[in-house]
Amino acid sequence: MRHRFFAGWLGAGLCSWFLLLVILGTFSAVALVGDGPAMAQDEDLFDDEPVADRGAAASDTPPEQSALGWMFVSLGWTYSVVFLSLSFTLVALFVMNLLMARRENVVPVALVEGFEAHLNEKRYQEAYEMAKNDESFLGQVLSAGLAKLSAGYEQAIESMQEVGEEENMKMEHRLSYMALIGTISPMVGLLGTVQGMIASFSVIAHSPTAPQPAELALGISTALFTTLVGLFIAIPAIAAYNLIRNRVQRLVLEVGILSEGLMSRFASVGKKS
Repeated sequence: MRHRFFAGWLGAGLCSWFLLLVILGTFSAVALVGDGPAMAQDEDLFDDEPVADRGAAASDTPPEQSALGWMFVSLGWTYSVVFLSLSFTLVALFVMNLLMARRENVVPVALVEGFEAHLNEKRYQEAYEMAKNDESFLGQVLSAGLAKLSAGYEQAIESMQEVGEEENMKMEHRLSYMALIGTISPMVGLLGTVQGMIASFSVIAHSPTAPQPAELALGISTALFTTLVGLFIAIPAIAAYNLIRNRVQRLVLEVGILSEGLMSRFASVGKKS
């Protein structure tokens, strides 16, 4: 289990860095659109302004800002750190829950075949050791049932149900953090939207003259970028949560059916003749 935990975090870290590189590459590509030299040459063909005047005008024009830089300035340090933390945590949780929901970790086929073979050969101690040493969901349930079998079949079934509910609760808790991120991210984006609109209206309210569009653009861009990034994180988080949750529920149901089927041969244990 410890090796799986470290492997999950290692895979989550690699996926997080890959996601960051993809985002940086996307915004860098967007920033380069429309900046090619061919566009400038086409403008020179139809421009009658002298070269010296054009150079003076160009020197007065502020340098264009890249899309990534514009987004970072609009979000600010606070929202940038918050959204990056949420996105990296989401990727880490997605990788860990995906590894947790593998069939080998919940209902391993080798355990089912080996456990049933030991029962058919009436090697109950070997079957118990095999289930106890297995770290899967099914192994924990079967070992709990065999451990209580001496007290009777009903007590064994109750013990299996208790362990099954406990393991299911652990899996649900790990999944719930993905749903939490999917709920928090749009709320953080909505907070940025309100803050940005307040900043823009504050410029209008305190300006003695008509405010420049550039002065209003910062607050509006903050409002829009926070909403965009919040939804960009929330949509995959909610989709991944529901997909993995449905898979986990199917596997948990399969564990219940298989465990009761394997233990059904002990139904007469503890009953009075």
